[in-house]
Amino acid sequence: MSRAIVLILDGVGVGELPDASKYNDQGSNTVGNLSRAIGGLRLPFLENLGMGNIIEIEGVKKVDRPLASFGKMAEMSPGKDSTTGHWELMGVILDKPFPTYPEGFPDEIIKEFEKRIGYKTLGNYPASGTEIIKELGEEHINKKMPIVYTSADSVFQIACHINVFSLEELYHFCEIARALLQGEHGVARVIARPFAGEPPNFYRTKDRKDFSLKPPEPTLLDRAKENGFDVIAIGKVDDIFGQQGYTKSFHSVNNQECVNFVLNSLNEVDCGLIVANFVQFDMDWGHRNDIKNFALGLEQMDSSIEKITKTLENEDLLFITADHGNDPTTPSTDHSREYVPILAYQKGRDGKNIGTRKTFSDLAMTIARYLNINGVKNGEDFLDIIMQ
Repeated sequence: MSRAIVLILDGVGVGELPDASKYNDQGSNTVGNLSRAIGGLRLPFLENLGMGNIIEIEGVKKVDRPLASFGKMAEMSPGKDSTTGHWELMGVILDKPFPTYPEGFPDEIIKEFEKRIGYKTLGNYPASGTEIIKELGEEHINKKMPIVYTSADSVFQIACHINVFSLEELYHFCEIARALLQGEHGVARVIARPFAGEPPNFYRTKDRKDFSLKPPEPTLLDRAKENGFDVIAIGKVDDIFGQQGYTKSFHSVNNQECVNFVLNSLNEVDCGLIVANFVQFDMDWGHRNDIKNFALGLEQMDSSIEKITKTLENEDLLFITADHGNDPTTPSTDHSREYVPILAYQKGRDGKNIGTRKTFSDLAMTIARYLNINGVKNGEDFLDIIMQ
């Protein structure tokens, strides 16, 4: 009756990868830099687990007998987006990055999209989602033209005021874009960005919806489901994996709500896999260089993780990791190409040094071996280390 639980702290990296210069991410170290910027993080439970044994974190000491096995993992896939990171964590390594559009999308894409939806569009350039609705929101209302924009990530985003286009219409536009953006222009995500309010005080609603590419091959989630396990997807996991590979999902972009979903799932699921994404670190604080709230969010998560561990059974394996970095202390507001932490906890077991792993997929292979799931192709498991 074993369970594996994976907590993905979105954007919580632990130092630049050797190829960070290719991504203009030299010096990025989300947790380390953050700790120094605020004069020390207060993470007592993560400290006991061994977080301070992974890298130097001001305020988080290295401990002699950590409760969890500890290490860090390198991303083998090119890129630094959430989809690539999550897919690799679950055993899929990409050989090329998703396309990005720093100059906007080509005319043939925009014209075909406009033809299919029956409306002209505004924008088509990289922008902050909150800024572009300030810039173009009033014109959008007056002319009834959807706003299209992108970012440093591989995304095609569509913003519409809820009084101009209904949510159903906006989601339909996104489905059309998703069908169009395949192959060479197969962006990782098409994102619906509904907003409300009066000019100039527009605000984005909570009805964002992602339309992701499906993974190119089966992930650990798919293999676990095929093997008859309960697979619970929490946070944005359902979107990131193209709405497949799980038996039940609980969608949320609020960290505390996701913690509650994890706790509830632990009460309801006797055997299987629980994967939870905590996106506020990335979405609300990393992309906005909000140092103060990023730190507060980590401190709140520290106590939440302690609460989760208290509900675990003896055979449960808990993993804490991330999908990329998003250093709020650097001038960039984009993701950063970083190592991610890995903590592996089981009740009553002393922590060991997992070392530096060559790929995020080592996590998938470790879980596959622990739950006796066949079909995961990538990664080297570290189960023997943590089970010593």
